[in-house]
Amino acid sequence: MMDRLLLALLFLLQGVNGSSHHAEDFRFCGERRQIKKSRIMYQMQSENITIENSAETLKIGAPFPNLENYTLPDNLGNYRFCLYWYQRDRIFNLTYGRNNYTLSTEANPSFEFSTLDKLQNKSGVSVLFNVSYAYGKDLRNTSLSNADVYFFSVRDISKVHAIEEQLRNLANYMKNPNKPTGRKTNARIPYERLLHLESDLGQVAFEGENKTFGTSTVRATVLKIGSSKVSQDLPFMSELEEGREVHRFAVNLPSIVFAKAKGRRKSAERRVLLIDINSQALFQDQNSSRVLGKKVIGITVGNTPVSGLPQDVVLKFFHDQLPRNVTPRCVFWDVDSSHGHGSWKSDGCKTETGNGQTVCRCNHLTYFAVLMMSSPGIDYIHKEYLMIITYVGCIISAVASLFTIIIFCCSRRKHRDGTINIYIHMNLLGAIFLLDVSFLITEHLASIGSEAACKAGGMFLHLSLLCCLTWMGIEGYNLYRLVVEVFNTYVEHFIFKLCMVGWGLPIFIVGVIFLADKTNYGPFHIEVFESLEKSTNATICWITAPLIHNIVNLGIFSLMFLFNLVMLGAMVWEILRQRKRGHKLKHTLVLLGLSLVLGIPWGLAFFSFSSGSFRLVVIYLFTIINTLQGFLIFLWYWTMMRQVRKSKSYPSPNSSDSTTMPFSTGRTSTD
Repeated sequence: MMDRLLLALLFLLQGVNGSSHHAEDFRFCGERRQIKKSRIMYQMQSENITIENSAETLKIGAPFPNLENYTLPDNLGNYRFCLYWYQRDRIFNLTYGRNNYTLSTEANPSFEFSTLDKLQNKSGVSVLFNVSYAYGKDLRNTSLSNADVYFFSVRDISKVHAIEEQLRNLANYMKNPNKPTGRKTNARIPYERLLHLESDLGQVAFEGENKTFGTSTVRATVLKIGSSKVSQDLPFMSELEEGREVHRFAVNLPSIVFAKAKGRRKSAERRVLLIDINSQALFQDQNSSRVLGKKVIGITVGNTPVSGLPQDVVLKFFHDQLPRNVTPRCVFWDVDSSHGHGSWKSDGCKTETGNGQTVCRCNHLTYFAVLMMSSPGIDYIHKEYLMIITYVGCIISAVASLFTIIIFCCSRRKHRDGTINIYIHMNLLGAIFLLDVSFLITEHLASIGSEAACKAGGMFLHLSLLCCLTWMGIEGYNLYRLVVEVFNTYVEHFIFKLCMVGWGLPIFIVGVIFLADKTNYGPFHIEVFESLEKSTNATICWITAPLIHNIVNLGIFSLMFLFNLVMLGAMVWEILRQRKRGHKLKHTLVLLGLSLVLGIPWGLAFFSFSSGSFRLVVIYLFTIINTLQGFLIFLWYWTMMRQVRKSKSYPSPNSSDSTTMPFSTGRTSTD
C-alpha cells in the first residue's frame, strides 16, 4: 500500500514539473538504443528545432534559452523519449524513460511550428526508430522514417509583427518628415532605422521562396536563393504602379553577386532584399537633388557589402517621357559616417536612356535612384572661360569700387547740397566691394577645413549679397522720390535712416537665420559637370539650406528687380515727356548708369532657362556685366563728373539724376 502511494506521488510531481497544466503544442517522440554512457546536449539556435542522435549524445537545438545539460541514465538498453513544447507555460521539456528534464522555461510563445524541414541519416548506426511528431490543436501523430538527425522549422511571428511595425513607422515618417517630435532628432536616425530593418528582414522566417512586407510608400521583398540557384542570374520585375511617374522597375542580379555575399554560413541559403521606396524623405542631400518619381530601390544580399563586381547589376526604370532639358542620371546613396549625412554619387554606375525607360548598370549593391539633372547646355571649355571672367571681373570691380569710395571720401565737395544721391551710390559701391571680396575668398575658406571659418565666410557672403540687393532697392526708392513724388518733403537724418535699412536689415536677417540653426551656414557642395558622365565637386562657404536661399534671396531679388524696373520705366517716361533736344548723350548716360545702380542687368538670369546659342550669349553677358558692376558704375560716375566740369555746374537738389539731370523734377530732401 505504501509503495503504491509513493508511486502515485512520484507521477504527480513529474506531471507538475514537466507535463504542465496545459496540453503540449508540439511533440516529438522516438526510441533510442543506448549502447554506452551518454548525455543530453542542448544548444540555442535561431528558428529551428533539431534532434541529432549519436552514441555519445542526444543533441537538441531550439530557439529558446537553455537551463543546463544533463547526464542520461547509466543503464544501457532501449529508451523511449519525448520532447514537449508547452507554449502557454513557456516550457520546453524532455522525458527520457522515467526521467524528466526541463530544457528551457523561456520557450517564447511568439514562435510557432512551421514545417518538417528534412531528416538525415549520417552514420546509419545511431538512428532513432519508432519516431513520430505532432503539433497544433489536434496533435495527430505523424510517423517518420528512421534517421539520426531531424530538422523542424519554426517561425518567430514576433519578428514579422516587428517588421510590419517598422515599415509603418518609416512610411509615416516619409509622409510627414517635417512633423515636430518635441526634441531635436539626428538627421541620420531614420536612415539607421532602415538599416536595422534590413537586418531583421535577413532573419525573418516565412514559408515559400519569397515574401513581401509593407505599404505603398515603403515595400520590402525577401527572396530565398537556395544552393541550387546561386549559379544562376536572378531576374525580378515589380508590379505595375498606375498613376506614378515611375510605372515599374526590373532588376537583374548576376550570379557573381551570390559568390561575393558569403553570409555567416557557407551552406546557408542566400537572401536577397529588395526595398522599394516611393519617397525621398530619407535621401535628402544638400543640393536638394530631385529623384525621378521619388523612387529609390535598395538591394542587398546576405546583409553583407558587395562591391567591385566584374559583372554589372542591371536596374531598369520604366517611366513617363522626360522633358527635353532634363537628363536622367543613375546614382547611389553614399553615407558620410563621420557626419551622419549622405549624398548621391554616380561612381561605378553607368546610365543608358531609351524610350520611356532608364537603364542603370552598377558594380555594387546599395540604394539606387535616377536623378533628374538639368542637361549641361554649355561646353566645359566655355565654363572655364566664364570662371576666368568671373574672377577677373570681381577683382577689377572690387578695386574700382574701393577707389571710387576713397576718392569720394577725400573730396571736399561731398558735403555740398544735392549729394544725397551720391551717398547712396557710395553705399551701393561699398556693398558691391564686400560682395566681390567675399566671393573671391569663399572657396579658399572652404578648402582650409575650418568649420568655424567656413560658417563665418558663408554668413559674410550672404550678408554682402543682401546688402547689395537692399542698396539697389534703395536706389529705386530714391528714384521714386525724385521722379514720382511731386510734394516737397523733408526727412530728418535721411541718410542715417537709409543706412539703417541698407545695412541693418541684412544683418538682422543673417543673424536670425544663424540663431535659428547654426548649421544653416557652412560648406556647400556644387556638382560641376564636365559632361553628362563626368563631374567634379566644388565647395564654397554658403547657405546649406536651399529653402532659405529660395525664399530669402530670390524673394528679395524679385521684389527689388520688379520695383526698380518700374522706376526705370518712369524715368524713361519722364525723359520722353519733357522732349528736350540736345541732351541725347546725357540721357543715354543717365539711363545706362541707372540701369547699373538699379541692378537691371541682374534680370538676365531669367533668360538662362533658354537653350542653344542664345542661352550661351545671355550667360556671357550676365557674367561680364554683373561681375564688372562696380567698375562700370565707376566709369559712369567719372564720365558724369566730367560732363559736370565741362558745363561748369554741379548737381542741384532738384536733379533727378545721381550727379546731374538735364531736366528738373520735384524738389528733394537733404540730410
